[in-house]
Amino acid sequence: MGSDVAEKLNALHTLLTNWNAFKGLVSRQDIHDLWARHVEDSLQAVPLIGPGVTRAIDIGSGAGFPGLIIAIASGVHVDLFESNKQKAAFLREAIRVTGAPAAVQAMRVEDSRVPPVPLITARGVSALPVLLASAVPMLAEGGCCLFHKGAGFEAEVSAARLAWTMKVDRIPSRTGEGAVILRLSGVRRR
Repeated sequence: MGSDVAEKLNALHTLLTNWNAFKGLVSRQDIHDLWARHVEDSLQAVPLIGPGVTRAIDIGSGAGFPGLIIAIASGVHVDLFESNKQKAAFLREAIRVTGAPAAVQAMRVEDSRVPPVPLITARGVSALPVLLASAVPMLAEGGCCLFHKGAGFEAEVSAARLAWTMKVDRIPSRTGEGAVILRLSGVRRR
């Protein structure tokens, strides 16, 4: 990671710590382990971005994980979808402070008019079948999804396969025991 990226991530860390005191963007116990729990976890997705990707969508961005981190670390423009107005305000300020190539869409992704993109990310948003229903209409032909999932991910994959066909790559998380990043490609409704 270059020094410019590290400086921007440190600026985001400071901003989030300050805002969290009165906005509750992440849980109180997570604020003390913010770097490993959220930043490092999000950074795992960066090497999984395919070549030539210049735009992405992050669903349910919250405090910017993983979408804002991906924008800062990769230079990919990320549309951050966050319907919570307080979190959207934080994201706007974080983009201003870090200069991240990102834009806040203060709405649900289902209400978007943003054109389809080759990469969609999400972390801790909803069960995979629900997440796919929101993501796939925004996914460009040949694109992929990178979804951070916890230890119960196999049940979600099985449930999703009832309505969807897809190639599923399971990349073990370096920050959460039993957790993975699911790289989904060729996603089609049955």
